[in-house]
Amino acid sequence: MAWAGATVVLGVAVAGVRGTHLGVAAVAALALFLLAQGVDRARSERRAEARRRAVVDYCEALLGELEAGQPVQAAVERCATTWPESAPVAAAARLGADVPAALREAACAPGAAALNRLAAAWELSAATGAGLAFALRQVIRTVRGEQLVAARVGAELASARATARLVTVLPAVVLVAAQGVGAEPWRFLLDTVPGVGCLLLGVLLSAAGLRWIDAIGAAARGTG
Repeated sequence: MAWAGATVVLGVAVAGVRGTHLGVAAVAALALFLLAQGVDRARSERRAEARRRAVVDYCEALLGELEAGQPVQAAVERCATTWPESAPVAAAARLGADVPAALREAACAPGAAALNRLAAAWELSAATGAGLAFALRQVIRTVRGEQLVAARVGAELASARATARLVTVLPAVVLVAAQGVGAEPWRFLLDTVPGVGCLLLGVLLSAAGLRWIDAIGAAARGTG
């Protein structure tokens, strides 16, 4: 999406403008590309968060089935309806394949890392003969704690992200106000080479600031 939008804008720019306006169009294409990247990251983050919740629901459903007396294989197959992405795990259990390996493969999806803990619990249960329900209960407690920490981190970062977005938009507001009092900043930015350079630098610094905030949040949540 990001590459496509930037390519279209840049193609139109090359075909229709020359001189400093070509530079402005290139900066606009870059800004569009960076904006689309930010939108894609936000969507990916929302999908990952939804998957985190789904994984916990899946583990709780599996625990409920086991505590109700269902055999492990039947419990795993029944829980596939709770989270359809777990279908390969159910297939592995049905065929007698390596269920922990299937869980670890599913854990590679963004937001599904908790399945690594479930895979370890599965292996521990198989090695020691202990009930899977007990180990699964500990997994759920741990994952719930991690989710609580992540939620608190997200709440703390919300104001920082809002401030960063406001600071990103603020220069445009100042330029509009300056134009209104006759300073004509847009002529400098759009019609001169130094102005186009300043425009490019502003876009890059704004994008770097937003990425920095995102990186801080990812590091604090332990998502890399």
